[in-house]
Amino acid sequence: MLVEPRSGLLAAWGNALLAGLVSPDEAALAIVGEDAVHRVDGLPGEAGPVGLTLALGRLRGLGATGFRVALPVPGHPLGLSGPPDFNARALEAEEAVVAYGVPYGLVPEVTEAGPAGDLHVEVVWRVLPVREAPPADVPSLGEAERELAEALRDATAVLSRLDVAGSGPVAEAAMDAYRARAERGRDLLAPGYPPRAVRVLEMAQRVGLLVSVAYENGHGGAVSASEIAARGEALRPVERVARRAQVAAYNAYVEGGEVRR
Repeated sequence: MLVEPRSGLLAAWGNALLAGLVSPDEAALAIVGEDAVHRVDGLPGEAGPVGLTLALGRLRGLGATGFRVALPVPGHPLGLSGPPDFNARALEAEEAVVAYGVPYGLVPEVTEAGPAGDLHVEVVWRVLPVREAPPADVPSLGEAERELAEALRDATAVLSRLDVAGSGPVAEAAMDAYRARAERGRDLLAPGYPPRAVRVLEMAQRVGLLVSVAYENGHGGAVSASEIAARGEALRPVERVARRAQVAAYNAYVEGGEVRR
């Protein structure tokens, strides 16, 4: 969770574009990031895939006033509102973007080629109809911040007791990467997002790091089946809280109207 999901980048920079804070080219460049190319397929009025700049402009012309994120996993349709076909595709991708003001959503399909360390990544965003309804289980920024503080405290206590809170070279490398990321502060979100959204996203990534390090470091001191089960029980709700907080941060524009022109 140290790297923003592609849906988060598209929603955040798309919102900044709609707010007039960045140019279309700036938004597209930030969304693509280190990928080779992003295309958008299925836009009304277009016979085939188009580039991000054209796609964002077309969605704005159709009436889009904002973008929100969905980060669903099996058993937790976080941010989804239907219909079933869109939900199924978003669940398979474990992420999606839903436009606010028009009944369309975008689901990324990622293609990778090449060796590790030199991947060529192409992304096609499929535009699909969505149901205009409240998204599932999305907290406010305030709720997310409180949940994260509690989750971080509880998970640290449990994982420390089980000796899996994180140690050794893998954990140290992960923490170094996290600290380097945190030093960039506001780069976590696009221009215009409120400080509270930046803070919530940064904390969500910190909690996500704790979870990933705990998983990647093996069983640590949790040598018995009951201790391993206890670790899993401690991590699952923490993962859920972190994903909810990510969605709350990215959705601050449409949920709270906190990005201003």
